[in-house]
Amino acid sequence: MQLFSHDDKADALKRAPLFQNLSRGELVELAKLTEDMEVEEGKVLAREGDLGSEFFVIVDGEVAVTKDGRDLRRLGSGEFFGEIALIWDSPRRTATVTAATPVRFFVLTRQAFRSLIDHHPDIERNVLEALEERVHATEGEES
Repeated sequence: MQLFSHDDKADALKRAPLFQNLSRGELVELAKLTEDMEVEEGKVLAREGDLGSEFFVIVDGEVAVTKDGRDLRRLGSGEFFGEIALIWDSPRRTATVTAATPVRFFVLTRQAFRSLIDHHPDIERNVLEALEERVHATEGEES
C-alpha cells in the first residue's frame, strides 16, 4: 500500500543527516525501497533493548520516546529515528518509541538499504562521509 509519493519520501530522507550527501536521484532510489505504514495510538514501533533493523520517517502524527520508563521527547511530522540500525549490525534500540497519536510513516529496512549500497558504492561512500561528519561534529562538541 503506497501512502506517499517517492518525491515526498526523497524530500523527507534528505532531512536525515545520514542522507544529506545523496543526490536527488539517489534519494529517490532509496525512497523506492521503503514501506509505507499506518498504526493506531499506543502501538510500540521500537522497544528499548530490542535489536533494531529499521529506520523510520514520520509523515503524520506523533510518537513518544521513552528511556527507562522516563519521557524523553516527542517526535512529529518530518522527524525520524532508527538510523543507527541501518549502519551497525545488531544495534540495540536505545529507547522505546510509541505512537502517541495515530501515525503514518515509512520504513527503510537494513536489508533493503544494504542491498542498495551493494549495487551503488557511491551511495555507500556518501552515507559514510555524512556519518564521519557527524562523528567529527560530536567529538568537537565534547572538547
